[in-house]
Amino acid sequence: MRSTHTMDTAANALANSQRLLVLSGAGLSAESGIPTFREAQTGLWAQFSPQDLATPEAFAADPERVWAWYRWRRTLIARGGVNAGHRAIAALERHMAVVIATQNVDGLQTTAGSHDVSELHGNIWVDRCSSCSAESRQPVAEADDDAPLPHCEECGALTRPGVVWFGEMLPVDALERAQAEVERCDCVLVVGTSNQVYPAAALVEMAVAGPAQVIEVNPQATAVSNAVDVHIPESASVALPSLVDRLDALRSAR
Repeated sequence: MRSTHTMDTAANALANSQRLLVLSGAGLSAESGIPTFREAQTGLWAQFSPQDLATPEAFAADPERVWAWYRWRRTLIARGGVNAGHRAIAALERHMAVVIATQNVDGLQTTAGSHDVSELHGNIWVDRCSSCSAESRQPVAEADDDAPLPHCEECGALTRPGVVWFGEMLPVDALERAQAEVERCDCVLVVGTSNQVYPAAALVEMAVAGPAQVIEVNPQATAVSNAVDVHIPESASVALPSLVDRLDALRSAR
């Protein structure tokens, strides 16, 4: 059951903030019907391990299989689209500076209208050259499973999905930006993340240890739920629009 007091406390924290950092994870996009990486390993894909689908070694050994997997995931994302949680996060920009650091690779937060998004695990809609690292962004659309494997327009080498694979480092710029914002912002909104995947989980721990107000939105309790200032045990698509409505009312009353 929703606690009005909890929602009002969170809305007041947002109303008193000038700068917000949003740390989002797979639970946010799951509400668009987009399965998490491991949840997506069903049916045809159940026979493969993550090391067969999302490592540099897997791509070198069988690029056709890896691209088939990512094309299938692109189609799921295109069909799911943005949800009320994504739109509510974008709407927060009406009231304050909002910086988003997301573990999601689907690009949906930018599609929803957010302007300052750091993608900690890359973006599935980017094709990156496996040789010269040149990148090209692809349109959000259902994939053509019969299309030939993509090649770099710059050097002709095979391109790969622009996501962070197992064994690879997170983008330094995105991680450093998120770390800087933890120290700079007034409030941190943690949405749809289990807080178990590092180094992204360390950002939440930094926020809890710092001076900013920390609001967690997650139907399930996580390792930090007892340490944050406010825990809202609801889905993002339910809690966040309600928070925005309350924030709108508070700002209008001032």
